[in-house]
Amino acid sequence: MSLPHISPAKAKELIDRGAILVDIREFDEHARSRIPAARHAPLSRLERLEIGTEAPAVIFHCRSGNRTASNAARLAQSTAYDAFILDGGIDAWKAAGLPVTENKGQPIEIMRQVQIAAGSLAFAGVALGTYVHPGFYALSALVGAGLVFAGVSGSCMMARLLSFAPWNRRAATSAAA
Repeated sequence: MSLPHISPAKAKELIDRGAILVDIREFDEHARSRIPAARHAPLSRLERLEIGTEAPAVIFHCRSGNRTASNAARLAQSTAYDAFILDGGIDAWKAAGLPVTENKGQPIEIMRQVQIAAGSLAFAGVALGTYVHPGFYALSALVGAGLVFAGVSGSCMMARLLSFAPWNRRAATSAAA
């Protein structure tokens, strides 16, 4: 099943007429930037969307629109209302000059932290393997194997480890409050 895509301008019109905007991004993403009118319902925990009010429609958004598009069937089943996908997500909303609340005090998203850490470790393994000892190439191999495992299993151990970092624990605590 596919949901129709609508532009940020059309979404704003619908919201002004009572439509509900739903942010399906995870807590760390939502804590860093969000559309003020959006309700937060992370995709990882979304089953049945409880709105508790009459609404002409529900508009789902993520960062770029890819996550909402690839989960359209699940999103459509989560609500009894007419549902739409915000084309281009919060990125397009910002580009259209519509309001976004930013909190730069929050850490960057976990998956970006994983990309930075994995890239740094892989680069360090190659550099150390080249200039110090060939055994350090194993570090790059280990990171590569971990990324393959994460892609195949859908479980990223590096993200799990990073979630325990002090800066991410503070963010999770403030998001839950």
